[in-house]
Amino acid sequence: MKELDLLKKDWQKNKDSFEQVSEIEIYKMIHKKSSSIVKWILIISILEVLLWTSLSLIFNADDYLENINNNGFVSYLKIFNYLSYAVIVIFIYLFYKNYIRISTIASTKQLMKDILKTRKTVQYYVWYNLAMIGILLIIGFVIALFYNPETVLLREKIESDPIIMAVTVGILALVSIVLFGLFWLFYRLLYGVLLRRLYDNYKELKKIDL
Repeated sequence: MKELDLLKKDWQKNKDSFEQVSEIEIYKMIHKKSSSIVKWILIISILEVLLWTSLSLIFNADDYLENINNNGFVSYLKIFNYLSYAVIVIFIYLFYKNYIRISTIASTKQLMKDILKTRKTVQYYVWYNLAMIGILLIIGFVIALFYNPETVLLREKIESDPIIMAVTVGILALVSIVLFGLFWLFYRLLYGVLLRRLYDNYKELKKIDL
């Protein structure tokens, strides 16, 4: 925001003669910065989907699911996976729409509305992904303990000994919290910086609109 700060200082020095021109210049600069931020949000979300898709292909989750002796459960998992991808595609489409809308020259008030709408969309996207991660962690532990033939002996020990069951549940809960925290930090760093910059633009526009 250094260019914007310099422009505002120059505006204050020459407020009487250049007030209107400076407002237009500040708006153009904020508009350009906002458009760039939303474009990066769109690019990052697409790269993120490509990353998770590539990882799923590398580790080949289908081969792991074939070992599960429950075709109905596997079918539900596949439907759940398709639906989750469909929702993410919808979010990416919304990011694209937000980018097109913000890239178009509009009034200061309209740009402010578009910025707030974009921030909400990104926040919903992040919370959706975190919720999905939590659900997938639970599903993964359920599969590993109750549907994987290789863990039959472990499952029998857990069911027969309350202490082992308590320790197992505690370990799984701790692992889930740590993994969820890491993903939360990942999304906070990935999208949080962009959202803060976008909100800074909103606050600058609000000063102009007063």
